[in-house]
Amino acid sequence: MDAFFVNVHLLEHPEDRGRPIAVGGNPSGRGVVASASYEARQFGVHSAMPSSRALRLCPTIKFVRHNWGLIKETSSAVMDILREYGPLEKMSVDEAYVDVSDHADPETIALVMRERVKFETDCPASVGLAPSKLVAKIASDYDKPEGCTIVLPGEEEQFMAPLPVRAISGIGPATAAKLATFNIETCGQLATYDFTSLYASFKNQAESLQRRAQGIDHRKVESDPGQSKSISQENTFNKDIDDRDHLCTQIKKMSESISASLRRKNLIAHTVQLKFRWNDFTTFNRQRSVENGIDSAREIERLATAIFDGFWEGEKLRLIGVGVSNIIEPTGRQLELFPDLNLSDYT
Repeated sequence: MDAFFVNVHLLEHPEDRGRPIAVGGNPSGRGVVASASYEARQFGVHSAMPSSRALRLCPTIKFVRHNWGLIKETSSAVMDILREYGPLEKMSVDEAYVDVSDHADPETIALVMRERVKFETDCPASVGLAPSKLVAKIASDYDKPEGCTIVLPGEEEQFMAPLPVRAISGIGPATAAKLATFNIETCGQLATYDFTSLYASFKNQAESLQRRAQGIDHRKVESDPGQSKSISQENTFNKDIDDRDHLCTQIKKMSESISASLRRKNLIAHTVQLKFRWNDFTTFNRQRSVENGIDSAREIERLATAIFDGFWEGEKLRLIGVGVSNIIEPTGRQLELFPDLNLSDYT
């Protein structure tokens, strides 16, 4: 979807159409832009930008709040439309993969889907059609807003070649900077770079980097409409925090909330993630997996705290978050003997 939160706002407030809009927090505090209209983007405003900076770039910008009820309602309407055309893998409220390989004319279907979404929800969308999820995702961002970029089988590497390596999901600023030391800035340069030299610096990551730069991605659309793929919570602080006790208390609270959500849905998780964000918006995610699924707050907290202690080196944090993934319904369950007992009180 194109500037989804903004366009949902416009459904209720058409008078704001055509003006710079940002959905997000208060610019006088530590708010962050969640979505910006294309009018605001012309001034350099973009998502994840501090609201205060957005205001400096565009003094006439209007800040509005999320309407989560309408966002979810509109998202459901969009997904219901897409689901009619093939197996759907929902990635977020405004993004999904659809497998249209069973259709005789996928190119026409891609255009029909885009037009139906706009006609029935009054929210614009962009579509990427390609033989793989990786290339389809990149194609969907290629010609926004309201674009429809089609990459035919065999054209993946040619399409990818002129794009910056950052276009590839999973290549962040640090990896891009490291690639730049080899004078690798585009996907084409990465795709054809000497593999032995690449492997010397990137080890096992080298093969994946080069394969993705060539547009090769064998992942299937995983249609699973009834079950959460992950559950997470995060906390953005009013001021940067470097107090370990305070940070660990937040981890504990979020672990308890996630545990309650898992148990309500009768689910267990095999992976626990911890998210860190510094005051310069640099963000890291670290995770640990366990063989036996868990749903207890104590186990989630234990793993999250272990990640925290193994990675945090005393820096001030702007945000910390806890999440679980690799979620399944258990075939059996090991009950805790004393689930409410704090064993740290005993020796």
